[in-house]
Amino acid sequence: MAVDRSVVGQPTGAWKVTVERGPVSRFAAAVCDDNAVYRDPRAARDAEFANIPAPPTFTFAASFWGSFCEDQPPDPSGGQNPMHRVMGELFAKGALVLHGEQEFEYHRPIVVGDVLDGNGRITDIYEKETDAATMTFVVVETEWADAASGAPVVTEWFNLIARLKK
Repeated sequence: MAVDRSVVGQPTGAWKVTVERGPVSRFAAAVCDDNAVYRDPRAARDAEFANIPAPPTFTFAASFWGSFCEDQPPDPSGGQNPMHRVMGELFAKGALVLHGEQEFEYHRPIVVGDVLDGNGRITDIYEKETDAATMTFVVVETEWADAASGAPVVTEWFNLIARLKK
């Protein structure tokens, strides 16, 4: 089966997120990190952070915890996220959809009080064949930037994998 590469470069969404203390602390608890820097302003200052920092991987969930409807930019996908379309079509054919690898590149720490702009897009789609299945990989990149300066903060990539038995 030939993979449709026309989705490469297409946007998957845009977000504006305000990093707040409560969600940062709850996220740290959810990932079982009891380091005081994620809860206590004094511990954060002692560790030389400008404010309470967000734990690693926080941006992957940030759009669910710190986005306010009135602050959101227009959806560059027009409400038709191409990653959802590709994976939805494969799922409808019986594919098992999995979250594959995840990668983060930090340009600076994220701290409480930051306002971040996120923009996602598909950067790759490819297939791998086995004797038993075709696996389709969709790679999505999200770039998070400081809303005030536009400076990069975090770039993240994740793979979704659809395994469709032959």
